[in-house]
Formats: sequence, structure tokens, C-alpha cells
Amino acid sequence: MFELSVARAESELRGGEVASWDECLTIASNRQRRHFDARIPEELEPSDILVADHAARNLVAMLNSVQAQRPSAILEHAPLIPGLGWVASGNGDFAIGSTIIEVKHTERNFGASDFRQVLMYWLLRYARTVENDGNMWPDVLLLNPRRNAALLVNYDHLLRSASASSNRVELVELLRSAVEQDFDWR
Repeated sequence: MFELSVARAESELRGGEVASWDECLTIASNRQRRHFDARIPEELEPSDILVADHAARNLVAMLNSVQAQRPSAILEHAPLIPGLGWVASGNGDFAIGSTIIEVKHTERNFGASDFRQVLMYWLLRYARTVENDGNMWPDVLLLNPRRNAALLVNYDHLLRSASASSNRVELVELLRSAVEQDFDWR
């Protein structure tokens, strides 16, 4: 449902004609095929469309609201999360200006695993920024369009809460030492 609602929301955010649910299912299926355990439906049930439509409309409204608060900032789809060592590069969900946005489509509250994920995004981005003077994300916005919930967190506060050290360079060096080790996988 997550990929389905995000595909629909992205279609709406681009303007113009909104993609059909079948087109959204194709987009969502292609994204989900990256995951070995994905269960991809052949067709959508009316209840699937109802849940995905609710989440898509909420996500569009949430992103439009954030962008309205930062009119000069551009909404970026799938911002690059740089890799480091054996950790591959990937993409986040969205970014608006200097805020990375992570979308969760679940019935639960945001939890420790969500914070670990966005901390990893920050650390990977920071490691790249140190190397090439790029821009950092000072904030992360967690969105749950299924529950219509949002949480804006400043990374400095999150780092101090999650680590015995708030020294950014020290944290990146700890990460670098972990991901740049040569492992004997035999």
C-alpha cells in the first residue's frame, strides 16, 4: 500500500493528469520488485484503493503544507542518500530544501527503527559533505499519511539523544571504521 499511495501522490504532485490506479500499481510493483519478499497483487481491491487514496491525499496535503511554509524551497522526489564503504547509495522519499522527509505508511507510531534509519541517512550524507563541501540536512520530517501524523526533528537534537557522543566527526569515523573493514565472508 505504501508504494501505491506514494506513486499516486507523486502523480498528483507533478500536476496535470493524475495516473490511473492501474498505472500506479505498475509503478509500485516495479519499485517493490527490488525487495525479495514483496507480495505484488495482480489487481487492486476497492478496499486497497480506498486506503491508498486516503494516504495519497494526506501525503499530498502534508507535502504541500510543508512547501507552503518554505516557498523558496523545491520539493525533491527520491533525494540521493550517498553510500559509504559496503553500504550502497540509495534514495530517500522526499526532501524540501534542507529537510529530508521520510514517509512511513503504518498503523504504529514512529519508533526506534525509524530514527535509526534517518540517523543513518544523516551520517551517510554528512560523510559525503565532509569530503566535498555539500549541503547538510539539519532536519528530518517523519510523515505517516495513513495516520495523518508528522514529526519534525532536528538532527543535532537526535544525535545528542541517540549517542554518547555529539561530535559529528567522531560519529562519522565510527561509521567509516565499521563499513570500510574488509570482511572475509567465507
